[in-house]
Amino acid sequence: MTAASIADGSGPVIGPPPPFDAELAPALAALAERGRVEFSLDMIPVLRQGPPPVPPPTDEDLRRGGRFELSTRLVPGPAGAPEVPLLICRPAGAAAAVPVACVYHIHGGGMILGDNRTGLPGTLQHAEQLQLAVVSVDYRLAPETPHPGPVEDCYAGLAWTVSHADELGIDPARVIVAGGSAGGGLAAAVALLARDRGGPALAGQQLMCPMLDDRNDTRSSWQMAGIGVWDRAANEVGWTALLGAARGGPDVSPYAAPARATDLSGLPPAFIDVGSAETFRDEDVAYATRIWQAGGVAELHVWPGGYHGFAGLAPTAALSRAAVAAQLSWLRRLLG
Repeated sequence: MTAASIADGSGPVIGPPPPFDAELAPALAALAERGRVEFSLDMIPVLRQGPPPVPPPTDEDLRRGGRFELSTRLVPGPAGAPEVPLLICRPAGAAAAVPVACVYHIHGGGMILGDNRTGLPGTLQHAEQLQLAVVSVDYRLAPETPHPGPVEDCYAGLAWTVSHADELGIDPARVIVAGGSAGGGLAAAVALLARDRGGPALAGQQLMCPMLDDRNDTRSSWQMAGIGVWDRAANEVGWTALLGAARGGPDVSPYAAPARATDLSGLPPAFIDVGSAETFRDEDVAYATRIWQAGGVAELHVWPGGYHGFAGLAPTAALSRAAVAAQLSWLRRLLG
């Protein structure tokens, strides 16, 4: 792709896409050999039936050799909505009298895919090293449940978790929200809701390649169109599933698309990371920048040559190991 190749009125004139990191590229090529997924609203049921890029973890996987105890709870959902399932992972043998910090995990999947096991092994990897509890929420998916259903499910699960901290052996002063991709966007939205409703006082928000802007018109979204894991066309499907005809219009709530928020002051410290070669690059950089401009705290990493979800698809690559180490370092400094 060259700048001239898209200077046809369909988008801004930009340069070619950044090259993928050489060590990451083989994993992306292997994924492409399985056939490119054509995202559309009609294809969502088919996508849900197909095998995910990473197999879902079993209970044994999540117990990590007996180092975590698992339990499940159905907790009150938003008013008039079903109960919200939570998967609770607590360090095994942790003294009940010693509350531990907690990561409230919100899974990715473009608002249309996944469950509360999606992406959880990576979070548990950090939790094992720092002796953290993890509570993972299973929110309703779009398009069957449009906004505000998914974010309200996530908020309801968080509110229950913090209000039952004693029962769960969790320190309510050391709870963060975390998620990747759509889960990162929902985590950012939950942080906004908690601030605006006077809800749980979060210790932080860990946003990995978060999906923040329904307008889908950044330079990086055009630059990476048709390339990589979650391109501009797939992003349009995810946002349309969540918002319908309102997507990209003037009346989208910041609790659906956090990039729409006009006030980013008073938020908990943020960790934001993203690849230089992915759709979400520019909206994530802009979000961190606006937090700083509002007087807030944000740690931003832009991984050169990283594509969407690279650390999960190529975990042994040097860039992936550096990204995971940065996430762990931030958690250690924030939560001890």
